[in-house]
Amino acid sequence: MVCGNQSMTIAIFSAKKYDREFLSAANASRHQLCFFEPHLSEETVGLAMGFDAVCVFVNDQVNAAVIATLESLGVRLIALRCAGYNNVDLAAATKHGVTVVRVPAYSPYAVAEHTIALMLALNRKLHRAYNRVREGNFALDGLLGFDMYGKTAGIIGTGKIGTVVAEILSGFHCSILAFDPIPNEPCRSLGVNYVRLEELLAQSDIVTLHCPLTPENKYIISDAAIAGMKNGVMLINTSRGALLDTLPIIEALKSSKIGYLGLDVYEEEEEIFFEDRSGLILSDDVFARLLTFPNVIITGHQAFFTREALLNIVATTIDNITKFENNQPLEKLAG
Repeated sequence: MVCGNQSMTIAIFSAKKYDREFLSAANASRHQLCFFEPHLSEETVGLAMGFDAVCVFVNDQVNAAVIATLESLGVRLIALRCAGYNNVDLAAATKHGVTVVRVPAYSPYAVAEHTIALMLALNRKLHRAYNRVREGNFALDGLLGFDMYGKTAGIIGTGKIGTVVAEILSGFHCSILAFDPIPNEPCRSLGVNYVRLEELLAQSDIVTLHCPLTPENKYIISDAAIAGMKNGVMLINTSRGALLDTLPIIEALKSSKIGYLGLDVYEEEEEIFFEDRSGLILSDDVFARLLTFPNVIITGHQAFFTREALLNIVATTIDNITKFENNQPLEKLAG
């Protein structure tokens, strides 16, 4: 634990070295920041005793029991240093009068560019080529890719990130389809064609997800959705793990229905990502199975991880806390 001695007291959970560096710089001694390495959970919530607020990340557990305990400890604010909030029980926060704020946008370019990097790496098999060359193997067999030019890409969710993905893909001269309940004009101006989800899945060579996780779209890529896709489709998910139903994904990889899979998120990532587990046995059999496929690339929730994005995240987080302290208007999810 590392603490300062300023005004509003903030317990920062799931704290890494870069969190300390960037949050401390953005804070500029305005608030008392205390950094805790453990995730927030029912077992660790007692660490928040004596604090005005907690600052949490994507894998912290902010369920009804945790929120009830936070209220009893005097915590008045939950500050998410991320955009997603599916790990927070908003109804419980409202019930207990605890305000919840988030970082609604930080750098759409960070996630969008990582998405394209996964597409290109999978297509041109860069992960396999890298290992071959290091072993002195310069054979090209098994490394055949395809031109992105002229391919059909389907974007599920055209918010800020999805729109940037569309902009980049338009530079490859892809034909772009999109599915979103709320179409936007910037995408339409790029020539994006909004269609029903079923049509997008049936026509797309590449499908990429850029939507929040809600009860309505959990497992939007289900067994039935996969059955409606092109054979050999490329599937990319840099949004939330539970948008994909992983077991049918594995079966589709085995049958070659899915030809390429790029993930930066995983439904059960909480016990895996953001830690060095290189000396441990991987106990998640489903995740371990995914790692056996040569046409799968998984990164550990790093799409957001650029200097520009971190600067934006910490600036908004500290600004949210300051506005709350000063009773200034702020965008609240609950409370």
